[in-house]
Amino acid sequence: MERREFLKKSLTLGLGAGVLCLPKGLRNGVSRAMADEAPPDLVALKGASPQVMFDRGIAALGGIGRFVKSGQTVVVKPNVSWDVPEDSAANTSPELVARVIKHCLDAGAKRVVVLDHSIEYWESSWSTSGVGAAVKASGGVHAPAESEGYYQKVDLAGSVLKTTQVHEALLESDVLIDIPVLKHHGGAGVSIAVKNLMGCVWNRGEYHSKGLQACIADFLYVRKPDLSIVDAHRVITRHGPRGGSRDDIAAMNTLILSPDIVAADAASARLLGREPREIGHIRLAAEAGFGQIDLTKLKIQRLVL
Repeated sequence: MERREFLKKSLTLGLGAGVLCLPKGLRNGVSRAMADEAPPDLVALKGASPQVMFDRGIAALGGIGRFVKSGQTVVVKPNVSWDVPEDSAANTSPELVARVIKHCLDAGAKRVVVLDHSIEYWESSWSTSGVGAAVKASGGVHAPAESEGYYQKVDLAGSVLKTTQVHEALLESDVLIDIPVLKHHGGAGVSIAVKNLMGCVWNRGEYHSKGLQACIADFLYVRKPDLSIVDAHRVITRHGPRGGSRDDIAAMNTLILSPDIVAADAASARLLGREPREIGHIRLAAEAGFGQIDLTKLKIQRLVL
């Protein structure tokens, strides 16, 4: 069997074979008693389009109204870093972004602002990825992020990151919804929800000079998302974060949702065959109290569509 085929099959089988560390009795969803008590801490879905999985996943968490109230301003933070098409798996699915915006507006959000400080030229990245058109068509607002004037200095109590410039849209919002695309990352190990927030700052260089893993985790002192939605529909398994070729992409058809950003990253890291505690920024975020890295302590609902 070729390496590429073996990798894809291994990753696909992982979701059903313990990659989410589901406790005994929860492998086919939460029990009726648990469902009656409270929504699950995390929902993992497999087998449908990102937008259909989001519809089912957000319903399982209690509906978008649990997170977004009438009149609030919402910031949606996808990954739109790269000037590549949707099927490259380097950026968040535009269809998923559009569906999240629609749910927020249906819940009565006053404004849904979509934010990312693109690495490659922003105008091309938003156009080629399809995210720009999706935002416009769904009633969202694209926040310009290419000028330092959009960022404000923030002091924070991080372990190494004591101050940084954060986009004003995030600082002025009521709700933050983080929508990363799951992928391998050459520097950080993985790029998921905690890493995705790096696109809210002006100077990424300071992260690399001060300590990448610690700075990624430290940003959570500025703001922790109200909801994290991990797009694992197409996943770059190596040569990330941009990807090198189609051989680097695995079709996982998976979506993970949780109000706990650490749990979302821990579950998603396992899809790439990584132990969450071995990823520095996930472990540091958990140690700082930003979420639960031990998935056996959570109520998890798994849905195969």
